[in-house]
Amino acid sequence: MQLIKKISKPYVAFESQLDVFIADFNTQGTPFGDQDRNSLKLFSLNGKTVNIKSFRIPNLVNKIAYRFFRKSKAQRSFEYAHKLLELKIGTPQPIAYYAFNTSLAFNKSYYISEQLDCDLTFRELTREHDYPNHETILRAFTRFTFELHEKGVYFLDHSPGNTLIKEIDGAYHFYLVDLNRMEFKPMDFDARMKNFERLTPHKSIVETMSDEYAKLYDAPKDKIFDAIWTNTKTFQERFHKRRRLKKKLKFWKKK
Repeated sequence: MQLIKKISKPYVAFESQLDVFIADFNTQGTPFGDQDRNSLKLFSLNGKTVNIKSFRIPNLVNKIAYRFFRKSKAQRSFEYAHKLLELKIGTPQPIAYYAFNTSLAFNKSYYISEQLDCDLTFRELTREHDYPNHETILRAFTRFTFELHEKGVYFLDHSPGNTLIKEIDGAYHFYLVDLNRMEFKPMDFDARMKNFERLTPHKSIVETMSDEYAKLYDAPKDKIFDAIWTNTKTFQERFHKRRRLKKKLKFWKKK
């Protein structure tokens, strides 16, 4: 098995300990968060908590693609995190990535970052409409999204759980996670509006975000709202159609 790894300069001195974390990942560490698709565990390193994400082994097609044609999810997460920090966009501090290959196929990869404890994610805003300072946070989040767009960051997984929010001295700060699907390019109007589609099915939240984005983009609120809401409805229709299909497939498998 061939190992490819890269470690951020501040953490090179801890390479041997990071190697141990990866080697012992299946038996050590504290599980954290959702474990359905990928595994997340926390480890202690030099007085800090580090977060290690183990990406599941891909299907055969992607094993070949990641081996010869595409960067692994872990490598992309690591490189995109550094790019975001260069752009002064919040994300947990990247530490390292590890990837394992055979001569013919990609096997396994891990992304390591500093653990960032947050006060909430965007998901709380979609579920708890009476959350303290709900509108203030929502408008601050919209300004953060506008900043992403202005800096040419197209976060393809801009969804409720992928922005961590911390209140620091009365101001709200935002940090992107789950970084492996991202593009860096100029954002036209259509791309900006589509980037909101995954965030919420609630019309009232879309109205507030549209109002704030319209002020920043210098465009009529109705134009912004109509574009975001159209994308949101299209996404929700596709999402629920996939869910219905999955339920049908599970039903027929049980028969």
